[in-house]
Amino acid sequence: MDLILQAVAIGIVQGLTEFLPVSSSAHLTVLPPILGWDDPFLNSAAFAVMLHLGTLAALLVHFWRDLLRLTAAGVAALLERRIGDDPDRRLAFLLLVSVVPAALVGALFEPFFDAWFRERLWAIPVLLVIGAALLWLAERFGTRERGLGRLGLKDALVIGGAQALALFPGISRSGVPIAAGLLLGLRRDDAARFAFLMGIPIIAGAGLWKSRELLSAPPPSGDLVALAAGMMAAAISGLLAIGFLLRYLRTNSTGIFIAYRLVFAALVAVLLLVR
Repeated sequence: MDLILQAVAIGIVQGLTEFLPVSSSAHLTVLPPILGWDDPFLNSAAFAVMLHLGTLAALLVHFWRDLLRLTAAGVAALLERRIGDDPDRRLAFLLLVSVVPAALVGALFEPFFDAWFRERLWAIPVLLVIGAALLWLAERFGTRERGLGRLGLKDALVIGGAQALALFPGISRSGVPIAAGLLLGLRRDDAARFAFLMGIPIIAGAGLWKSRELLSAPPPSGDLVALAAGMMAAAISGLLAIGFLLRYLRTNSTGIFIAYRLVFAALVAVLLLVR
């Protein structure tokens, strides 16, 4: 029962922090050892895959209409070999382009970064502060005058390149593309929407990449309930986080998340010093 409760707790943290710009990797790297949760299951490939499936499910449920529309537009563009003035075809193309840099960097370097930072937790508070600084700069200098319809190819490449920084636990898979979008002049909610849509193939790819480890280390049958519980917790909390952030950013800045990152960084630093 303790393992199931821990799986649910980590699933909730994963779902919330994957989509709020506060860094899921920082929370999931730091919290289990600080809380004394050392069951190997919590660091297993199977559990990581199920958490990714949970957050992917949240994105698919929230954006299913957009996905159907953009997929149809993308297929039509391929068949006709033309984008034209169709905003959906254009957005589908830009999302495809934006995924390439993060996918390449992630496939090459994610295992190294994952192992390196698990052994050097002291770096995570520093990265949390750096991520807060990036959001602050984006709020300070972004014009917030552009919608997704005014994005260009260079913009998509910049946002996709920035997404690669999410390999550093503390930077945030959602926070860094939101910051990049704001610096490029996007409105806050449009920057978040683009980041979430771009996150669908990235999270799916990350889950598929991690699942290769299951071939050599399948989960014990006794952990199946914990796997399902963690996945469901991540899906439900992730769905709530997506809806909340898109509504919140229509009328509010990212200031509350900047402040949270700084407070969490200080707390982690103190706890690491004490322990």
